[in-house]
Amino acid sequence: MIQVKEATEKAKEHLRAFFPEAGRIQLEEVELSADKVYWLVTLSYEGLSSSVASSMLVGKSLLYKVFKLDAENGEVVSMKIRDIK
Repeated sequence: MIQVKEATEKAKEHLRAFFPEAGRIQLEEVELSADKVYWLVTLSYEGLSSSVASSMLVGKSLLYKVFKLDAENGEVVSMKIRDIK
């Protein structure tokens, strides 16, 4: 089983691969699933909002992604948008 620090680094690498313009990447949450099969890693980063109006008004926004990683080998299984309300 990979450790939390390795899961976090793998999630950051994945984020950078898909969003090379992402700035100020920060760890927000980490959770091991109840069955200990997956790490759930939430990262925030500065990027352009998908809303054109929002990007024009405020420029870069703080965006969030949740990564689901196989706890055994660290493979990223999914990456999802996390809305913070």
